[in-house]
Amino acid sequence: MHDAASGVVPYHAHQFDDAEQQYQTSTLGMWLFLGQEVLFFGAVFATYFYYFFLYPDAFEAASNHLSLTLGAFNTVVLIGSSLTMVFAVHAAQHGTKRAQMAWLVATMILGIVFLCVKAYEYTHKFHEGLVPGELFTYHGPDAPQHQLFLCLYFAMTGLHALHMIIGIGILAALVLLANRDWFNAGYYSPVEMTGLYWHFVDLVWIFLFPLLYLIGRH
Repeated sequence: MHDAASGVVPYHAHQFDDAEQQYQTSTLGMWLFLGQEVLFFGAVFATYFYYFFLYPDAFEAASNHLSLTLGAFNTVVLIGSSLTMVFAVHAAQHGTKRAQMAWLVATMILGIVFLCVKAYEYTHKFHEGLVPGELFTYHGPDAPQHQLFLCLYFAMTGLHALHMIIGIGILAALVLLANRDWFNAGYYSPVEMTGLYWHFVDLVWIFLFPLLYLIGRH
């Protein structure tokens, strides 16, 4: 966590004995938070698998309503954002302000690109009449099961998008704090903890992509 050779005095809040205790506490807190997020998304994935095993053929056919190209593009975008987040943490650890801010902004931009693509997908589903509920106009084979699949699609990707929006907000706050020289080689845990959160959100998408976009592509 801290580079003693750098001569930077590690910052720690008054409620902690030292900077190392503060770092360990924040790390433990983040992992506990991510643990409950795993349980939360685990319930969502369990619901998906339950209905997938009930209607495998219908779900595979319904998957073809989604754009594989857009899904694959967004996957590449998120993988790129994880890479830029790694660079942001590395820059924070070494106290390089300009690089840190640049990589944080790059991560934000990639996150916004992802959300824009997802908004385009959602809008396209409205135009196609593939939004569950009164706007659903698909009347092909297994229409109720197709609607169920799309309901799960909107729920799962919508929850993921919400986590992305929260992450982008946190990144924006980090950029402002970095500009005020809050982070250096002795104190960078907020950037590192945000990196863990961002990687987790990216990992969730890595599971969502094949389950939603690839099951009908044999």
